[in-house]
Amino acid sequence: MEPFVTADWLQEHRDSVVLADARMYLDGRSARAAYLQGHLPGAVFVDVSGALAAPASPEGGRHPLPTSEDFAAAMSAAGIGDDTTVVAYDDAGGVMAARLVWMLRTTGHDAALLNGGIDAFPPDSLDTHFENPEPAHFTPTPWPREALATIDEAAGGGTVIDARDRTRFDGHGPDPVDPRSGHIPGAHNVPAREHLAEDKTLQPVEQLRKRFQDAGVTDANDMISYCGSGVSACHNLLVAEFAGLGRGRLFPGSWSEYAHTDRPAETSPLPN
Repeated sequence: MEPFVTADWLQEHRDSVVLADARMYLDGRSARAAYLQGHLPGAVFVDVSGALAAPASPEGGRHPLPTSEDFAAAMSAAGIGDDTTVVAYDDAGGVMAARLVWMLRTTGHDAALLNGGIDAFPPDSLDTHFENPEPAHFTPTPWPREALATIDEAAGGGTVIDARDRTRFDGHGPDPVDPRSGHIPGAHNVPAREHLAEDKTLQPVEQLRKRFQDAGVTDANDMISYCGSGVSACHNLLVAEFAGLGRGRLFPGSWSEYAHTDRPAETSPLPN
């Protein structure tokens, strides 16, 4: 299954997929409240910070991957089973919902992001009914080692990309959420939100591919992706795959883990 599907595709296959609302906000807003204020009809709510992450720690970052057992329990509660096809969305062009899709695809399940997210449908089509699905059987599957990168691997050179916005990557002021500013030395900035057009759909594939190639990515199988806490980094992984570059690896702890160490940080040169 392609990592992105269109609104037309969703309408054609709506009866055979579970639609998941996986919004997340870094400014303290409640994703659950946003879901209750209006979501795509029939969509179940998946809490990115709760269902898709273990408790935060300096050693694991702000959103460590949960155990496979906890992930399975969260998917079961959302009505997602072993053979379920999932289409996830948010209100940020998929930058946050990508975490759910990447986790499902990495463990062998069919899942994709809705291109354009909730904005792909008119506001008057939204529903406020809370969906309470029947639990489904979801078998715990260990996180594949080949899909993940350790902090040593992320810091060890190679092709490493950072999905955060350019201000945080550049690191010329205090980081708004982590203890240090800057980026992993040698990393290239490929901001996830810059993959999107004004309507929050993906830019043409040729442009997406060029953005990665400009950052030194010709084969994503050699790429390590990170961000603040391992969420928007998943969007870069899915976009690289969609652009035909292959599947990279996720550094789950990302900057929120790295910033708690005494490893060197790098800042971008100031403009003249």
